[in-house]
Amino acid sequence: MKKPLIIFGSGGIAQLAHYYFSTDSNYQVVAFTIDAAYITATEFCGLPVVPFEALINLYSPATYEVFVALSYSRLNQLRKEKYLAAKAQGYQIASYVSSHATVLNEGRMGDNCFILEDNTVQPFVTIGNNVTLWSGNHIGHHSIIRDHCFIASHVVISGGVEVGEQCFIGVNATLRDHIKISEKCVIGAGVLLLADAKPEGVYIGVATERSRVPSTKLRKI
Repeated sequence: MKKPLIIFGSGGIAQLAHYYFSTDSNYQVVAFTIDAAYITATEFCGLPVVPFEALINLYSPATYEVFVALSYSRLNQLRKEKYLAAKAQGYQIASYVSSHATVLNEGRMGDNCFILEDNTVQPFVTIGNNVTLWSGNHIGHHSIIRDHCFIASHVVISGGVEVGEQCFIGVNATLRDHIKISEKCVIGAGVLLLADAKPEGVYIGVATERSRVPSTKLRKI
């Protein structure tokens, strides 16, 4: 018997969450919810969309669980707010861990986590609440990912790294071992970080510039 689930959100991430939970979990999505002011349609993915303000009257926390499917907007602040609001109403908060991920940390993981395919989470890693690991990351042994973080694809976090709350780490970033990333940092795509990062730090990689030689002049392509 699958557990009934309500997803907060009605955008691309909510659609993805519906797909993953429906095809690779013991949950059955029964409805979506968002704030009443943002409802533009009464259905999404063929299921009802109900105002979050009325959710507790329509779907009892004694029966239904909630998953908050939002992005890293405002340094994960919006996802954090809705996650805390659902918990305050007494809902149990679901997590999704792909069956195609390698997760070896013996359940050291909070709720409202979204762990997609091809992630490797090594032994003795601790993952907090409301953490998203997009596809294909490596989280090294004894690392700590604190609450409300979003880690994009193909990130390498080496062993013994601590990532503070509400951080964003972009695609293909690499963090060396035993460093500390303080809260609310943005680590951009392709960044190589070799030392600690202070709170609210922004680290941006160097973008590749266009060559002066046009493609039509390349001899081996």
